[in-house]
Amino acid sequence: MKKVLFLSLLSFVVTLVLNGQSRIIIPLNDNWGYKPIIKTRKDVPLTNVTLPHTWNAHYLKGTTQYNRETMVYERQLNIPADYVGKRIFLYFEGVNSAAHLFINKKSIGEHLGGYTAFCFEITDFIKQGDNELEMWVSNAYRTDVLPISGDFNIYGGIHRPCHLILTNKDCISPVFYASPGIFIHQDSINKKEAKIHIESILSIKGKKEGLALRTVIKDISGKIVAQSENTVADSIINQPFILKNPVLWDGKANPYLYTVDVTLLNHNHPIDNVSQQTGFRYFKVDPDKGFYLNGHYLNLVGFCRHEELQGKGSALTFNDYQNDMNIIEEVGATAMRLVHYPHGEPIYDLSDKHGIVLWSEIPMCGPGGYNYAGYLHNDAFENNARQVLKEMVYQKYNHPSIFFWSLFNEILVNYDNPVPFIKELNGLFKKIDPSRLTTFATCIDLKNYLGCSDLTAWNKYFGWKEDISTDIGTYFDEQKILASGYPVGVSEYGAGGSIKQHLENQENKKLYPGTYHPEEIQTLVHESNWLAFSQRPYLWCKFIWVFSDFQSCIRNEGDRAGINDKGLITYDHKTRKDAFYLYKANWNPEPMIYITGKRMNKRTLATTTIKVFSNLQKVTLFINGKKITTKSPDIIKRVVFNNITLKKGENQIEVRGTGKNKELKDSCSLSFQ
Repeated sequence: MKKVLFLSLLSFVVTLVLNGQSRIIIPLNDNWGYKPIIKTRKDVPLTNVTLPHTWNAHYLKGTTQYNRETMVYERQLNIPADYVGKRIFLYFEGVNSAAHLFINKKSIGEHLGGYTAFCFEITDFIKQGDNELEMWVSNAYRTDVLPISGDFNIYGGIHRPCHLILTNKDCISPVFYASPGIFIHQDSINKKEAKIHIESILSIKGKKEGLALRTVIKDISGKIVAQSENTVADSIINQPFILKNPVLWDGKANPYLYTVDVTLLNHNHPIDNVSQQTGFRYFKVDPDKGFYLNGHYLNLVGFCRHEELQGKGSALTFNDYQNDMNIIEEVGATAMRLVHYPHGEPIYDLSDKHGIVLWSEIPMCGPGGYNYAGYLHNDAFENNARQVLKEMVYQKYNHPSIFFWSLFNEILVNYDNPVPFIKELNGLFKKIDPSRLTTFATCIDLKNYLGCSDLTAWNKYFGWKEDISTDIGTYFDEQKILASGYPVGVSEYGAGGSIKQHLENQENKKLYPGTYHPEEIQTLVHESNWLAFSQRPYLWCKFIWVFSDFQSCIRNEGDRAGINDKGLITYDHKTRKDAFYLYKANWNPEPMIYITGKRMNKRTLATTTIKVFSNLQKVTLFINGKKITTKSPDIIKRVVFNNITLKKGENQIEVRGTGKNKELKDSCSLSFQ
């Protein structure tokens, strides 16, 4: 009864909206079922699911292998009489990796690529009443779908939401690379004026007579600051604007967003509307001084982030995205690298609103531990790369948080020579979007790729894959010279760390790339890296690998197989590792104090070191209620109390300090046996 009532109310709302001649979007995330395609019998039942969904968030029992197969998703779609005469589009935000849509057993279309959206017009394929939606979804390995390599798992399924779009006969196109259909081009931005033009892609089925396009720009309060109206003479309309004294999108300092409303009119009557938020900003990267936003230096620091969560794979809800953003804000990051594919729309929206500068990349990934290439010189592979590039750029174009488009991650030169194709892709990026800079992430000699993009960046693991005694700073100083004027950044650095594995005696700073990943060594690696990077502002970005632990079937290390444990938070996104607090002390100005090594609470050595991360001016150590000493943090916000003697049994450790006229403290208990 409740379901019938809900559908009746929905039909009533749809009727009102359609009679008002407006676009409507209807979520289609419930009432799906799926089954393996190999179970071909008609009587095989479907497993009921709600989108977003993936079928392989967990490994096959007893292995680190996961399903790479084809599943069939099905759902009924009821088309009421209210929809008749309207155009109907089916929009999928992401289906991993290859998707083939059928309606009422008729083939509608195919999409290759799991991390970008696609949209089919289904007006001519549906009938009033019940219709059967059927989607064949495959994450099986194939060389015509990116990525063909990479140190992460490919989660199969309709792993992002989907919805219907209903419009009138004439509309702003939803099918142009599944984009919003409007593109806000930032032609020239400064503090005195913003010169922009807004390009709208129309889908006109009837005559153009009487059609017009009205575009309105509103500030954050809803006040109209600019507007324009043009007669529709073509399917592409360009409208120029000049905004005097714009409020700039200034990262975390002021992530100011304008709203752009584009309305298609028929004899002055609204028949379609698309609204987008955007921000106006200008920026540059100097090879000697680093990144500048709106004329001032901004230290781009943050995480590489995979779109993944324990138990869900890549099928995240908005709350999952919001939780991640809360953690990113807590640590004080200013930027984020979205690896190794375009991410779901919520993380871009949240970055716009919270002022996080983004690096967004296509899924052209190198081996990452595999023994084969991430690039193949064949038409199918290259066509898919071109397609995914266009989809990413057009779909994400209006997000002010995106500053950098990335061409690849760790593409090697041991198979087909990738350089000519990478240069072609760079040209395609610049043709579609000349307002942003291009970059890449490499783990091999930069000389292979100089001239392939505007910027360069290194994946380098000093203290983990490289000797911890290496002079990190000297290495990058040399790379800056070898880059021949191209700005150099750090796209990945870090180390594995398990909250279940610990090392009491840390004097032996050897490499730990095997199954033993003590949390304390991860912390030491980050300390040595950050000490070098923090003193080199010319490094235009510094991205930690990685935000959270994630699944990778080729991994057999740390405290469990199948996990890459270089995250600074655990796979369930609940526990922050010690190294997380190093960066919180350095990046977030809010007063904080944190004792490291708490999880190593059973000690066998009477003499130990107490290490604290804090951005307070002074930190005082107490052992069993007795004041020991007071020290100030060093250049990387670290306080080290050496030669601390523990008594037999339990020892209460406490540190105190004052920040913003408030006492802060942290404590733990260490047991010496």
